[in-house]
Amino acid sequence: MNTPTRVPSIDVFRGFVMFLMLAEAMRLWTLHDAFPSSTFWGIVAFHTTHVPWQGCSLHDLIQPAFSFLVGASLPFSIASRQAKGDSFKRMLGHAVRRSLILILLGIFLRSLERPETYWTFEDTLTQIGLGYVFLFLLAFASFRVQLGVFVTLLVGFWAAFVLYPLPPAGFDYAGVGVPPDWPHLYTGFLAHFNKNSNLAWAFDTWFLNLFPRESPFLFNEGGS
Repeated sequence: MNTPTRVPSIDVFRGFVMFLMLAEAMRLWTLHDAFPSSTFWGIVAFHTTHVPWQGCSLHDLIQPAFSFLVGASLPFSIASRQAKGDSFKRMLGHAVRRSLILILLGIFLRSLERPETYWTFEDTLTQIGLGYVFLFLLAFASFRVQLGVFVTLLVGFWAAFVLYPLPPAGFDYAGVGVPPDWPHLYTGFLAHFNKNSNLAWAFDTWFLNLFPRESPFLFNEGGS
């Protein structure tokens, strides 16, 4: 009887990501307020909170890290199910079920303490669920196809932002949650990536308002 083996690197990385989540729950960044002259607590504070817009902290990488872990674990999961004799059709059905569960679980968790179902797709579980079936199918594609999809997504996503029209002169940034003294308001080419005036914001305001809401979705406070 073969004993299931673990992949230590994946387990260690998963543990590190969970530690970053725990650091947020412990509100470690508040210690920098108590010790403002401390370089150590300044670094801890920076990496346990989101950056306002420009740049990146370790905390900003939690969601991408979980998505990476799903992709890194998937080949081992597929190999395990194939070793048990599961057919492609059976595995696809399992992937679809898992995807739906993740999407609905994320929405459920975001809906707690709200008067009605909060149809949002910003939760990490929901985002993983939205891409899980596509990732599963991609695992059975050739390397050339996988590389082509990767390049298409990377370049296409950037191009979509660039091709989306710039906000008109006098655009009401305050109306979409951008403070008047916002230090990351870009001009020129980079204005395509300004907070709550880009392609992602336009898609969110269209898509999220297709679902029942307490009030119309106007912007995400964290930005999009």
